[in-house]
Amino acid sequence: MPTKNDGIMIILSSPSGAGKTTLVNLLSKSSNFKTSISHTTRQPRENEEPDKDYYFVDEKEFERLINNQEFLEYAKVFGNLYGTTRTPVIDNLNKGKNVLFDIDWQGADQIKNKKLDYKLITFFILPPSKEILFERLSNRDMKDKLIAEERMKQFSRDVLHWINYDYVVINDDLNKCYLKICNLIRAEIDNGSKDYDIDYIRNHIKKLTS
Repeated sequence: MPTKNDGIMIILSSPSGAGKTTLVNLLSKSSNFKTSISHTTRQPRENEEPDKDYYFVDEKEFERLINNQEFLEYAKVFGNLYGTTRTPVIDNLNKGKNVLFDIDWQGADQIKNKKLDYKLITFFILPPSKEILFERLSNRDMKDKLIAEERMKQFSRDVLHWINYDYVVINDDLNKCYLKICNLIRAEIDNGSKDYDIDYIRNHIKKLTS
């Protein structure tokens, strides 16, 4: 049974290219934070290490994990399957470790719907503008402009899910964004005052979707 000494779950989601993985990596360097490593059927990118960034598996193995009900959440994103296995997450939470999730809105919805007895804080990360997002996508490992354009089309759909998150944070400056998330997590844990302007966020969403 969960207790008050258990860890908390922290989800970071974002449209592709908005920076959630970089932010999760920064947060994971804090003491008492563990990143949940997802399984995926996609191929590793140049800078990714198997069993550190992801567990890279084929579709047959992924289906086996689904059939054994081992996933806390899973989803298909850009033609590839991604999923979080339950056991390591629960083990870390029971040891008092805070668990970070780098997952999309589909996975976040599934975890929320599980209604686990652990505290959950959800963040949706947004870019400062569509122009900057396209630039980031084009400069990443996406040498094919068509891939970047496909992700931009998906962005228009993904951004609509911001309303289902506890907090939306704009990743204009990486360090400021990181500190903002840290301060909100701390305020949630300590029941402190939160520096969060929902009207500012709503206006930013309007600019991104206009």
